[in-house]
Amino acid sequence: MEGRIKVPHTLTLLFGIIILMASLTWIVPSGEFDYAKDAKKPTPIAGTYKQVEKVQRENGVVVQDTRQALTGVLTAPMKGTVAAADVVVFVLLLGGAFGILGSTGAIEAGVSRVVKMLAGREMLIIPVAMLLFGLGGTIMGMAEETLPFYMIFIPLMMSMGYDSLTGAMIIFLGAQTGVTASTSNPFAVGIAQASAGIPISSGIEFRWIQFFIYMSISIAFVMWYAKRVKNNPKLSPMYEIDKKNREHFLSSECQSMANFRWHHGAILAGFMAGIGLMSYGVKELGWYIEEITMVFLAIALFAGIVAMIAGVMTEKDVAGSFVEGCKDICFAALVIGVARGILIVAQDGKIIDTILNSLAGTLNGLPKGVFTTLNLLIQTVINFLVPSSSAQAALTMPLMAPLGDLVKVDRQVIVTAYQYGCGIGHFIFPTQGILMAALSISKIPFQKWLKVILPLVTVLWFVAAVFLFIGLKIYPVG
Repeated sequence: MEGRIKVPHTLTLLFGIIILMASLTWIVPSGEFDYAKDAKKPTPIAGTYKQVEKVQRENGVVVQDTRQALTGVLTAPMKGTVAAADVVVFVLLLGGAFGILGSTGAIEAGVSRVVKMLAGREMLIIPVAMLLFGLGGTIMGMAEETLPFYMIFIPLMMSMGYDSLTGAMIIFLGAQTGVTASTSNPFAVGIAQASAGIPISSGIEFRWIQFFIYMSISIAFVMWYAKRVKNNPKLSPMYEIDKKNREHFLSSECQSMANFRWHHGAILAGFMAGIGLMSYGVKELGWYIEEITMVFLAIALFAGIVAMIAGVMTEKDVAGSFVEGCKDICFAALVIGVARGILIVAQDGKIIDTILNSLAGTLNGLPKGVFTTLNLLIQTVINFLVPSSSAQAALTMPLMAPLGDLVKVDRQVIVTAYQYGCGIGHFIFPTQGILMAALSISKIPFQKWLKVILPLVTVLWFVAAVFLFIGLKIYPVG
């Protein structure tokens, strides 16, 4: 199935869009709105749109040409990276910080200890483990970091009479449900809010409510499925496949768990204290990207120092983990800059406001609930082509946020539509690397996964549409 999906590389796709946007500057009329003056959130003023000449001359000399040619295309990535420099650096430094945190083994050891504590109460493992993974997803975008856990949870659940799909769903649905219902995940909602010009982690109270509702639905689904296949193993779509894979998953190598030591507890305590400080600073002190980065760097430094005191890491190990973390997230930082380049071309060509004016004229008469649902659908479709959540935020927010201003929908709701459209796509799209990696490790065919997961995804998508409708009431405009 994976081999039949031929989707261009993300950078290829983004460069293609830059070329397309440059071509449109020769065709689409140029125009501009008057903007309310706000450095972080320039807002177009409805009714002020006016067309401008593509080529302006004074005394026969060209003083401005909005048509973007080869120079505009080739300079767009550089200009975009400069324009998004704060977000790019933010992502790189956070990648380094999480690199240190991951290298300490504290997260893996903490989850493993909880699982050991629940031995003999197997049904409790599902909600507790999924909630732990969900918290990792909603707070820090935990995704690739979950891959080592599949070789722990799948044999564990199989030894208790469940199937491999149950073990895989505990990890993937736990973490991805949290990522989808992000509260402070800096790599998704954080970048989206920064790109939309609204305070990072603003609206966090409503987001926490959404998180617990979303997690409850996913947990209930996995528990229902697990009980069903335990009572009748033949109902599992993995029944025949698990017969072949049981020997592999129940080998001793697949069941090792990290031992929990004092330094793991100290690091996790420091992490939670840092998250609490960040939440207070954002809400009460108006903290933004710089201060949030400061907190995560402090968490990473604390974790590194504790690990050195415990003798499990050296100074070189800590510094090396930071560099490796930056390497891991470097691609995400790069695509943010390239994606912003698309907006630069459209702005220099003065067609972005023309597009906004056209969309606003088309959508302004629709009920706002219909508009937000369409926005959710658009973001879901885009996620198939742009599987990176950070790239999707950088690509869509500069257009969708001002469009929300024009149709009187708060930018907080626009961000929410992005995060759910993007997050839900991660559950089912074969373009998602983390999904295909998880299925590969779990030895679960994609079509088997899709058959089981589609009913849950359908419910979650409609629940997201309801969240958007409620958001319209919580964040009214006009």
